[in-house]
Amino acid sequence: MISAYITTKDGLVPVDTWEDGCWIKVVNPTEKEISQLIERFGVWIEFFTDPLDVDERARFEVDEGNVLILIRSPRREPEEAVIPYITLPIGIILTGNIIITVTLTEVDVLDEFLSGWVRNFDTRNRTKFALQICYRTSLRFLRYLKDINRMSNQIEISLYRSTTNEQLLDLLSLHKSLVFFNTSLRSNSLMVEKFSYSSILDMTDEEHDLYEEIVIENKQALEMANIYQSIIVGMSDAFASIINNNVNVVMKLLTSITIIIALPTLIASIYGMNVDLPLQNDPFAFLVIMFCSVAASALGLFILVRWKVL
Repeated sequence: MISAYITTKDGLVPVDTWEDGCWIKVVNPTEKEISQLIERFGVWIEFFTDPLDVDERARFEVDEGNVLILIRSPRREPEEAVIPYITLPIGIILTGNIIITVTLTEVDVLDEFLSGWVRNFDTRNRTKFALQICYRTSLRFLRYLKDINRMSNQIEISLYRSTTNEQLLDLLSLHKSLVFFNTSLRSNSLMVEKFSYSSILDMTDEEHDLYEEIVIENKQALEMANIYQSIIVGMSDAFASIINNNVNVVMKLLTSITIIIALPTLIASIYGMNVDLPLQNDPFAFLVIMFCSVAASALGLFILVRWKVL
């Protein structure tokens, strides 16, 4: 799907033609659409196909004045998904006076520009717009990292009394998301740092300040991802032991209850045999047997409490 937008005095508005200064948004294009773009702009086919590979690393390439900036961006998955957050590549192509973004699916970062969350951006300023996409990507990583930390705290509270693996599986899902984040942020940081000694982007002073903010936010997000990943690994190991201990406590309680119940059952079983037994002709035999049963249970309970089994 291909759509085009341009910034006017009324904000970001869609356009029907690929005019100078517009932003062409390409999502999961067909072969026919890719051919149309290549024929129109004379760009390498790899500039359009590489961003469609979910495993593509962040990097930039230059070909005859056309520039491809490929960054990894976070995406929140539906609630029913196994992994809550993943990362996908965004291809930013600078060709002529037009900027083109290529993605496999809709991504959260680009939706921010379409929904009006991002202000003071101009599609006609290609360099600043490309840097703003990178900057919003870094902020989106930070936002999702905070969400992951909050989710892990909620899981931690429920783990203290858990005897199942459900919470550990939730931690495993968060850990997978953090692995994706960690790898993508490291790749993004390496790519962004290369801007400082390359000449692919002719940045003004304002754009250079924005670039410095991108570097700082990327480093902060990478540090947070490393910290949260270490915390979740430690939590998983610790709470695996806690769950095993909780199961042992439950088994110990059930075993203790079984012992207490077994004592009166033993007495009742003996006096249920069809043989001559003491007190069998005594009119108070039933009361005596019941008393002995209760006393045996009480004695067993006292011993278990005294030994701190219960």
